[in-house]
Amino acid sequence: MFSFFKRFKKPADGPLDTPQDESAEALDDEELSDDELERQALAAEAPPEAPPVAAREKAESAAPVPAQPVPAPAPAPSAPSAPAPAKPAAPPSQKAESAEESKEYWQGRTQSQWSRAPATDLASEEFVPPPEPDPAAKKSWLSRLRHGLSKTSSNLTGIFVGAKIDEDLYEELETALLMSDAGVDATEFLLESLREKVRSERLTDASQVKAALRDLLIDLLRPLEKSLMLGRAQPLVMMIAGVNGAGKTTSIGKLAKHLQHFNQSVLLAAGDTFRAAAREQLTVWGERNNVTVIAQESGDAAAVIFDAVGAARARKIDVMMADTAGRLPTQLHLMEELRKVRRVIAKAMPDAPHEVLLVIDANTGQNALAQVKAFDDALGLTGLIVTKLDGTAKGGIIAAIARQRPIPVYFIGVGEKVEDLQPFSAEEFADALLG
Repeated sequence: MFSFFKRFKKPADGPLDTPQDESAEALDDEELSDDELERQALAAEAPPEAPPVAAREKAESAAPVPAQPVPAPAPAPSAPSAPAPAKPAAPPSQKAESAEESKEYWQGRTQSQWSRAPATDLASEEFVPPPEPDPAAKKSWLSRLRHGLSKTSSNLTGIFVGAKIDEDLYEELETALLMSDAGVDATEFLLESLREKVRSERLTDASQVKAALRDLLIDLLRPLEKSLMLGRAQPLVMMIAGVNGAGKTTSIGKLAKHLQHFNQSVLLAAGDTFRAAAREQLTVWGERNNVTVIAQESGDAAAVIFDAVGAARARKIDVMMADTAGRLPTQLHLMEELRKVRRVIAKAMPDAPHEVLLVIDANTGQNALAQVKAFDDALGLTGLIVTKLDGTAKGGIIAAIARQRPIPVYFIGVGEKVEDLQPFSAEEFADALLG
């Protein structure tokens, strides 16, 4: 049920700049002595053996003649030769005949050789979507989403029951959208678009108007629908921020569990050093998911997260998530501390953080929009997690965000269970709102 996408690099055409044997290069440039010529003659009489992979690659890229064993500068009477591998790796100058052979080739590379691989752009990368979700689990999620948004949808769906398409219908619809905290901007945009659609398509039935509103709502929310890209960095550093009580720590615990379903190793950093129970709460989630938590009883939040990034890099962790203390956008000194945390993460890993997520409580309505604007201005948000949509009458806040600050909504939450945090889908959300 998760909409993550993994990214795998395809092997580039042409030879890689792999490390070469310096002693072999020296022998190529020097004249051979009589003793060395004699050792070469003895080696030629012996049965031919497979040359080393590095020498073979160099020879193939330099000239079409077959590569010959390169004598090593050893005092032994015969030159040592590398044992023939069971299945030699295909040279990079040839394309892999299958995905399996390509995978084996790249996995056989050492870390130093991988770092020398030529940079590739997005066009040369393969995007592999996740497996299809289980139908029963999908149906259960949609049911919980509809139930969670029932208070918001009840004001909207009741308008179209036996209604006539007149000015009264538009006024009732305007009131319902404003009560759902869709905001003035999004409400006016939807109503104007709906009026135009009704006129151009000559809609005469209330059910048709409802379907038209659904399509317009999906089009409005579609820019927020974006998948979290995994595998583009190791570790993928995610910084989680939000106001007090929005559900940051709980969302981190749920997200860690979902990442494990995609075979991602996870490390958590307890960067909330202000709230007394924050560290203990994150530790409980770590024990529940069998995930390591980097924490300190006291100290600077930036220092804790800095250490966590270093630990994640040393342990080859796939994803590192950093919790931060809750704060209001009006607390300027605390917002400056968040900027400091971001700068420190960049010092620990130059291109990090790769994701800066804001957790917002749907029940706060238009105040959530103000939070999005303030945190985005301070940190440069890459995504949102909208929590506590279950039982709220203010589910329209996502429409307001889409209209005024369209930052991707990665996940929405409709409950306390792990499976109640799922990726945002514009179509599913519109269906839940309009029944």
